[in-house]
Amino acid sequence: MIRLLDIVLALLMLVLAGLPMLIVAGVIYAYDGFPIIFRQTRVGWNGRPFTIFKFRSMHLAPPDSRSGTVAGTSRDEKAQARAAFQTTEVNDPRITPMGSVIRKTHLDELPQIFNVLRGDMSLVGVRPDTPAQEVDYSEEYWRLRHSLRPGITGLAQVMNTPEGGMDGRRHWETVWIERHSLRLYFSILFRTVVKVLKSNSF
Repeated sequence: MIRLLDIVLALLMLVLAGLPMLIVAGVIYAYDGFPIIFRQTRVGWNGRPFTIFKFRSMHLAPPDSRSGTVAGTSRDEKAQARAAFQTTEVNDPRITPMGSVIRKTHLDELPQIFNVLRGDMSLVGVRPDTPAQEVDYSEEYWRLRHSLRPGITGLAQVMNTPEGGMDGRRHWETVWIERHSLRLYFSILFRTVVKVLKSNSF
């Protein structure tokens, strides 16, 4: 049922957001040129990798400098990849002036509508991490967080506070994984809309 809702709501979002997406794409090109879309490997349902789409909000970087991919399968190789991978920080100098605007308004996330339509993601779920970030979790929790499709938004994004850190994030992710339902799905979507309209950061 959730998959059907994802498709219907994503198509509706695409109709409503189609023109704004074209405008954002045009502005990114005018200010920063190509590429307009940022692509990155993330880990999805059942641990399968997929390519996530976002509007590019950062300056171009050297190849693989923030890809988050892992060359091998050993824990040491994953740890090396994680050490080289840079997550985004507050006032990150890599963010372009236009990127700062679209990130604050969450417009950079809109291309993930196509990830939802492709079946890579759900509208609601655990936010997907890169392969290199596996070392941030226990093996058991890494498997658990990929037992459902990852989401554009999730309970951790609408409920967690900065003070909660990784423990708070894992708590709310686990609540969604263990108690996901249509009621919770719509509640998270509603809270997300309210949060975006209030211009709160995820």
